[in-house]
Amino acid sequence: MTGRPQVFSGTPPSDGGVLVDAFGREVTDLRISVTKRCNFGCIYCHDEGLGPILRPRAPHDEEITVDEVDRLVRIAREFGIRTIKYTGGEPLVRADMEDIVARTVRHVQDVSMTTNGSMLARRAEALRNAGLKRVNVSIDSMDPEAFRDIRKGDLHPVLEGVREAIRVGLVPVKLNMVVFRDTVEHIPRMLDFVGDGLGQLKLQLIQFMPELVDHQEWGVDIDGVKQFLQRRAERVLVREMHHRRIYLYNGTEVEVVDPVNNPEFCFNCHRIRVTLTGELKGCLNRSDDLIPTRGLTDEGVRDSFRKVVAQRVPYYGVHVKEFPRRHPESAEPIEFPAA
Repeated sequence: MTGRPQVFSGTPPSDGGVLVDAFGREVTDLRISVTKRCNFGCIYCHDEGLGPILRPRAPHDEEITVDEVDRLVRIAREFGIRTIKYTGGEPLVRADMEDIVARTVRHVQDVSMTTNGSMLARRAEALRNAGLKRVNVSIDSMDPEAFRDIRKGDLHPVLEGVREAIRVGLVPVKLNMVVFRDTVEHIPRMLDFVGDGLGQLKLQLIQFMPELVDHQEWGVDIDGVKQFLQRRAERVLVREMHHRRIYLYNGTEVEVVDPVNNPEFCFNCHRIRVTLTGELKGCLNRSDDLIPTRGLTDEGVRDSFRKVVAQRVPYYGVHVKEFPRRHPESAEPIEFPAA
């Protein structure tokens, strides 16, 4: 980290620059949830999916509108926000995501999306044409039966979505894999899959967060996974965002996202969030810090941005006291059965 704001393209922030919290963390990234709805029902998700959806639909009444998104992004740009990521639920259950992206890139050029991929194939090109730069696709196993057991959905259209995203240039496609009891055995095959992607695929291994779904027994030793990767990696890098480790492995990048009981992760976080109802929040794992934006003037929204940044805590784990401390230096590499 340089500790200094980067130079922005286009019109510079009009409100004096990047927002910085009480712990010196610049806020440069905005993550916007556009819906709670989802057509999958992943067993580790703290919300329930709706089951099969035949086609994208209009937004629900409570969901943030295109105009609301446009205003929030415009004001966020004044504070130097330089990347936007859309999430859900599943963003592509909304029929207006292309419009949302097109409005967003008027203010911020670096726009990406996290999706389960099931409806991506038929919309990837339109999203790219609207200005979307890349996608994260959630895939927890390359085994169709295991995938269905974990995510309550079909793997085939997800892989079609990945292929189409690559074809239209939404690259690199980053695959998100939640690491927990039911997925850890599938990591080697996933590593092989991304390694065969000719540099167009990356893998993000995301530590299971038991406090969100109250299943602590599902967790696995993420530090053991990191030791496994480190012993096989050609090189290990450290990403500024969250101070994540990136392992150059088999011709691609494997990134580990491990926030649980990891103060270093939070100490290097530059992100705030927007809920599907337009509230600002300083951390994914907190809901006691919500700041509304609906019904406010532009100056009121600016004040909401200032407030949510001002009340960020140094580490969300200050609210989680019952889980044991991690000891990564003494972790043993996780072992996988020979193929």
